Amino acid sequence: MTITITKAAIEFYRREMNLSEGDELYLYVRVGGVGSGGFSVGIQKGAPAIDAHRYTKAGIHLYIADEDQWYFDGMTIDYDEDYDAVTYDNPEIRDVINPNS
Repeated sequence: MTITITKAAIEFYRREMNLSEGDELYLYVRVGGVGSGGFSVGIQKGAPAIDAHRYTKAGIHLYIADEDQWYFDGMTIDYDEDYDAVTYDNPEIRDVINPNS
């Protein structure tokens, strides 16, 4: 699986979630959300209790469960300074909110 997580995105998570060196984040596929009509990225502090791949960026450990690889494979997670928000882009899925479209 290929995933790109920029240092700017990690710094956003570090700031917003009060993370320290060595902290863990679990990224997973969420179903729904207000106005999403499909799937989105969920984030939870800590490691999952299920099998997951671990990625380390700027001292933060990120986990993605084996069963969620289909959604994250090819994704770039970045930070948009203008919106002060993290962005999720996956050219492998034309529409990351409705991946079957």
